[in-house]
Amino acid sequence: MIQPIIAALMWVLVISLLVLRRRRAERSITYAATTIAIAMTLGVDAVYVPVDAALGGSNIGTLIADAALMVGLFFLGRGIMKVAEYHPLPVRIALGPITLVAALVGIVVAFSLIDRGSSTTNFMLDLGAQPAAAAYSIIQFTYFGVVITAMAAVAIRQYRLRSGIQRLPAASIIIGALLGVALSIVVIVMDVAHLTGNLELMLTVGTLYYPLFLLTFAFLCVGLAGQPFLRYMAERTRLARTRDYVEQLSPMWDAANRVRPGLSQRGPTTVRPEDPETVLHREVVEIRDAMIDPRVTFDPTIDDRQLLERAEAHLLGSDAR
Repeated sequence: MIQPIIAALMWVLVISLLVLRRRRAERSITYAATTIAIAMTLGVDAVYVPVDAALGGSNIGTLIADAALMVGLFFLGRGIMKVAEYHPLPVRIALGPITLVAALVGIVVAFSLIDRGSSTTNFMLDLGAQPAAAAYSIIQFTYFGVVITAMAAVAIRQYRLRSGIQRLPAASIIIGALLGVALSIVVIVMDVAHLTGNLELMLTVGTLYYPLFLLTFAFLCVGLAGQPFLRYMAERTRLARTRDYVEQLSPMWDAANRVRPGLSQRGPTTVRPEDPETVLHREVVEIRDAMIDPRVTFDPTIDDRQLLERAEAHLLGSDAR
């Protein structure tokens, strides 16, 4: 039941990113979410069984799903690194293409050595006693752990550079990454226990697998969706404030035009097609020009001057503290 929930979470994240990041040129995180969502969907039994049957019924579907997850993690790490503009050498190596290719080659080689038999939805439970199967899983989750650790390092820096509610997405990614590292350790312990025949240890540690798996992706999804959502809300809030300042400054702007004819090519009642940011900038500049022009008398009240200063601070972004 856990796998469908995670798959659903990932597709919700994909839709959220497509909506919230539609105007952004950087698509790494969207690609990552889509690839991971596909991998999670392939892990759902109702999807996996017919897909693997179409591929020959020898668990090739498992390899495709796991490789897709690794590629998704690669894009995810790269996307977070680009957003944070944080590129120390260890992070670049962990999130680099060479590490990904090495891990993919490793799981393909290990997979080819597994005596896979017929299609199974419990791949590691059924085949994990084989050394090749254990190596396959260990390589995969070692890569997972390395990438997720690098992501945590990037998110920690983001957390330190932000304040207030802006810290929440980074905090969620940090928690998800820590849970992901714990998940990797749990899986590797299970692999070694299965390989050595210590089934009691494998089953005991295995009770942590599904909760950690679900929580890891839940926190990562919240963190990844939270960043564009907060950015979207900030843009909407700024737009509303800009329109409010435009409306409040309009009487003063009209008065400035009356005492300084020709100041603007638009009359006071002309429709303003520009975006609110442009309109507000024009109003502020033209009001200031009227105030300093020695040829005219234009002396706004103290309240009007304070309003003008607040509008200027808004345009400069210095009112967002």
